[in-house]
Amino acid sequence: MSDNKERPGERGAEKVTKSQEFNRLALVASDTARAQEAFAQLAGEHDWVSIAEADAVVVLGGDGFMLQTLHGMLDTGRVIPAYGMNLGTVGFLMNRFRAGASVTRRLAKARSIAIAPLRMHAVSQDGHEEVFCAINEVSLLRETRQTAKIEVSVDDKVRIEELVCDGVLLSTPAGSTAYNLSAHGPILPLDSELLALTPISPFRPRRWPGAILPDRSRIRFRVIEPDKRPVSAVADQKELRDIAEVSLAIARDSELTLLFDPGHALDERIVAEQFVV
Repeated sequence: MSDNKERPGERGAEKVTKSQEFNRLALVASDTARAQEAFAQLAGEHDWVSIAEADAVVVLGGDGFMLQTLHGMLDTGRVIPAYGMNLGTVGFLMNRFRAGASVTRRLAKARSIAIAPLRMHAVSQDGHEEVFCAINEVSLLRETRQTAKIEVSVDDKVRIEELVCDGVLLSTPAGSTAYNLSAHGPILPLDSELLALTPISPFRPRRWPGAILPDRSRIRFRVIEPDKRPVSAVADQKELRDIAEVSLAIARDSELTLLFDPGHALDERIVAEQFVV
């Protein structure tokens, strides 16, 4: 793979390049003991600045804290590259934490991967509207013991008139190894330009395995019998209750950049995950 040129058919949201040189760095950490200990170790290594002043941010914690940091940047409109070091559990979006290794040297060698989140436009039963972005996935989930009934449309065409299920989710390639994988959805290579549409415990159509869609697709979920069968929508870490309808599309104007050590890029980790036994 070349460092700076797009491959045929490759869009900016999946392009992998060498990182630029970063002079002004921010350092943030989750509130766990391990992350706070690492924060103290790194505090004297660099003249850290705030995210508002930085060229890149070093994130100490797990995948959840990385998502929280990325969403914080999306909310403020101040989006800079993020280099994570895993002090959580899985750390799929993170690099390995190595005590004593220079962060600035690691950043100088890091490669950047640009990813575009999903944009969710949700309408509640009372007509309230919200717009959120999801880096991993948007999931619709039943709120009560009653199964959900959801109409599924792709590009303005109804594909499933009534999906009876515990829920359904739409995942990006970056999120395909998260909730999507636990719901038996497919793992998507980062440069696949695809989305995974995955049912959660489907009852009818019982054998529907989900679908793999081009990432230019527009997806709509409409809740059937919402009063009797209420459904919530979750965009990564943000939840809305009593949903009537959700529309989804890739938000190419909200591109994010993750930084990875050589040999630990996200596309390689997605491939490797498929051979875990």
